[in-house]
Amino acid sequence: MPRKPLIGPRKTATQERSRATVDSLVEATARILVKEGFDKASTNRIAEVAGVSIGSLYQYFPSKESLVAAVVERHQQEIMQTVRAELAKVQEEPLEQAIRRFVAVAVQAHRLDPKLHRVLAEQIPRVGKLEKLETFSRENFSLFRTYLEGARHELGVDDLELASFVCVTTIEALTHNAVLHHGKALTNDQMQMLIDEGARLVTGYLKG
Repeated sequence: MPRKPLIGPRKTATQERSRATVDSLVEATARILVKEGFDKASTNRIAEVAGVSIGSLYQYFPSKESLVAAVVERHQQEIMQTVRAELAKVQEEPLEQAIRRFVAVAVQAHRLDPKLHRVLAEQIPRVGKLEKLETFSRENFSLFRTYLEGARHELGVDDLELASFVCVTTIEALTHNAVLHHGKALTNDQMQMLIDEGARLVTGYLKG
């Protein structure tokens, strides 16, 4: 049975110079993933693009998988910063307005470096931390579930846990495919129509 690659970093960069080295390696990994694909992202290639010696790379990362995991984590944090601020606004909004915000922020999240998002979602082997790239994380699922609890008087569904799963999964699938696979073909007006139609679909389900 093949041994799983180490995906955690060897050590945490604490000094400014070492943090700069780590940032260069993670950025180089992201560029290679987008331009050349996962298979070409060897540690030697990453070190070359980053302008860092292979020895320095191995001080911080034991494998290319650990570097890719760092890229996933960084991208996830960028998504979360975008999503968290917007979703915090929905709790006092009426149902139709809140659901439209959920759909719109999912589109916005997928538009954060969509080429990298596509590679991470579709090319990366599902190993450890690489197992799931979430646009709507457990935290956001919880926010959605909490919103539904407060809006129960507007809903035609009873099982809010199931309803949250259906809605979040629908929003994620719709926006992922629209932005990552058809984004270039959609005009801004069409993207707004997509948001409107997605919101209408989810709201209609929730109202029963």
